[in-house]
Amino acid sequence: MIAALLINLLRLLLLPVSALRWAFAAPRGGYVVLEIDGHVVDLQPPRVRLALWWRPRKRAPLSVERVRELGKHLMKDPRPAGLLLRMRSVHAGPAVIASLRDALLEIRAGGKDIVAYLPMGADNTMLLLASAARAIVVGPETLVSPLGFAVEGRYVRRALEQVGVEPEVFAKGMYKNAGEVLVRDAMSDAQREQVGALLDARLGDLVASLAQGRRVDRETVARWIDEAPYGAERAVARGIVDAVAYEDELEHMLATGLLPGTIAPRRAEVDGGSAGGGALASARHARGRLVSADRYLGARRSLSLRPMWPRPIIGVVEVHGAIVSRARFRGASLASEERLVASLRAARQNPRIRGVILHIDSPGGSALASDRIHHEVTRLAEVKPVVACMSNVAASGGYYVAAAAHAIVAQPQTITGSIGVVSARFALGPLLDRLGVSTDVVKRGARADLFSPSRRLDEGERAVMERELDAIYATFLRVVARGRRRPVEEIEPLAQGRVYSGADAQARGLIDMLGGFERALHELRQMIGPKAAAIEPTIVRASRYIPPPPLLPAPVPTLLELVGLRGVAGEVALAIHCEGERVLAYCAEAADLD
Repeated sequence: MIAALLINLLRLLLLPVSALRWAFAAPRGGYVVLEIDGHVVDLQPPRVRLALWWRPRKRAPLSVERVRELGKHLMKDPRPAGLLLRMRSVHAGPAVIASLRDALLEIRAGGKDIVAYLPMGADNTMLLLASAARAIVVGPETLVSPLGFAVEGRYVRRALEQVGVEPEVFAKGMYKNAGEVLVRDAMSDAQREQVGALLDARLGDLVASLAQGRRVDRETVARWIDEAPYGAERAVARGIVDAVAYEDELEHMLATGLLPGTIAPRRAEVDGGSAGGGALASARHARGRLVSADRYLGARRSLSLRPMWPRPIIGVVEVHGAIVSRARFRGASLASEERLVASLRAARQNPRIRGVILHIDSPGGSALASDRIHHEVTRLAEVKPVVACMSNVAASGGYYVAAAAHAIVAQPQTITGSIGVVSARFALGPLLDRLGVSTDVVKRGARADLFSPSRRLDEGERAVMERELDAIYATFLRVVARGRRRPVEEIEPLAQGRVYSGADAQARGLIDMLGGFERALHELRQMIGPKAAAIEPTIVRASRYIPPPPLLPAPVPTLLELVGLRGVAGEVALAIHCEGERVLAYCAEAADLD
């Protein structure tokens, strides 16, 4: 409170300066410039408070959250004409791109113009995003490449055979593809079917977006894609983009209304009232008409005061990356059970947190870690509303974790489902023989060397693996059935390890509604109550151990206890992603949609 008081006093003293800064933050009739170059994420990462001189602070990725904040200020500010998107590269998944495009469309619906400038040309992603703009300008000598989407799988069975490595893969669900690349030479029919459905969804979204943004029919867009790529000038002739310009020519084009659909500027502003000096005056007037989004937002934020008293918040717990019990290496993008359990317990015990959004971008991972995280989400959902917001991928273990939420929100292009289990191990005996290495074993216990990589499993041991995976699969089905409030018999046909797009998942009842983080936030506020509209989201990250909260009067038994797996939790070791643990994972590498 003292820190907030001091900051507010300082801001009040500097208020005249801040007001003057805001007055000149955006020229009347000019454009605010949003730079997009690199990674884009849903949520703004927490700020690093201390940057050491030998470890310079990394540039934070652009977030959809920040673009929405920018849009809210723009739509209330009559001075700027609109937003200029300057896109050099975009690295983001399809769900994040969909959320960002939605945010841009909201800005246009709010009465502000949007122009997209692509100095390096455009691919599928950049064109899909730029289709939210009124006009698209590309740099000279660039390529415009709406090529569509393709999947390539790398199958290594013969390579492993040549070096003497024998993979043994166990999977529950005919669509569970994570180990397929190890034991096949080509894509299975089931994998081809589900990947084809995902590609259909991605292509349909691209066609629909370009048809809407470029104001043409879908057949025209389909021809654009099949006949791509195009040089910049040819792309203009085909109507895919509107103009070609160098960066220093862009301001003049905006100022003088040379872009298609642009409203011509007032004569007094552009040509200074003289016909002869029109072009020169236009170029002079164009200077200073652009202001960066950082400067614009910084000027606006300097006018706001910090709250003096703790206010209620909406907690956001991020499940990002492969799910593991422990993150053994720092810096890896992993959803660690230790951190997530601590964060969920902190959200449960903190009275300021009125509800929680579980933001998931994970292909799954350890079955044991997924179950423990799911248990904590269940405990949290007993006392506070919880909404799962699925980003690019929330499949297998990622879906397992989401199943305990009161509602699940996903974008149409989110990859989800994959309700199944996979296990794999490698037998290195033939490789060791080729290298002249012999193995001799002394053991006490018929299966004491069950996890040894030097030999294959016998029939009895394979039966143990199958039995264990059957039990885990049954647990997964029960988790989903309970979360979806449907009988297991209805869930099992939808499972089998199959992945779905968000739109297909909604049609099958695996998620509740389509949308991004804003939709999940709206839904959670509805659950909290009528006074929740002003409650803002805050990321919850607890790095230290937090003891479990006391049991409720009617405690919920763990999922492993429900199916009698408590005594065999450590019986089987798997070799994919999580050493010594069972795996619920969707193999994104086998279906990388590019």
